[in-house]
Amino acid sequence: MMSNACLMKTLLLAASLGIAAPMPAQDAAAVPPSKPVATKKANVNKGPPAAPGAQNPAEPEPEPQIPGIIIPRAKGGFLGILVDNGNFKLSFYDAKKKPVQVDVVRATARWPVKYRLGDERTVLNPNGDGTALTSGTFVRPPLVFKLYLSLFVENRNDAAESYVIDFRQ
Repeated sequence: MMSNACLMKTLLLAASLGIAAPMPAQDAAAVPPSKPVATKKANVNKGPPAAPGAQNPAEPEPEPQIPGIIIPRAKGGFLGILVDNGNFKLSFYDAKKKPVQVDVVRATARWPVKYRLGDERTVLNPNGDGTALTSGTFVRPPLVFKLYLSLFVENRNDAAESYVIDFRQ
C-alpha cells in the first residue's frame, strides 16, 4: 500500500511539472479504429494549360512590397525609406504600391546621434534615373532613431511635406 501511494505522488508531481511519465497500455478493444489517411491527392484537370506568361484570372495578383519603412502620404501614395549601402534611400510609390518618379526636388533628413552633441543632417537628391532620392552622408549604426524628414518642391523654401519616423532597420 505504501509503494502505491508513493507512485501516485510521483505521477501527480510529474504531471504538474509537465514531465512525461510512463502510462499503462490501453486495451486494444477499448480504442476505436481510426480512419485510413489518404496520402495521394486526386489529379483534377481544370482545363487546358495556360500559355506561358498568361495570368490565371482567378488568382489575385500579390500586393507589391515596399522595401524599408512605409510612410503613407497625405495626397495619396506611399514613401519607402531605408538605409542602402550606408546612405538613405527614399523611394516614391502610387496608391497601388507601384514605383513612380520622384515628385519633389529634394528632401532633408535629421536624426539624433549618440557619438556627438547635436543631430546629424543630410540632403537627399534625385538619383541618376529619377526613381528615388539618395543621401551622400554615411549613416552610422545603430540604425534605431527618430528621423525627421522634410520634402521640398521647386520654387518653395518651406517644406511641402514633413514626417517624423521611428526608424528601425
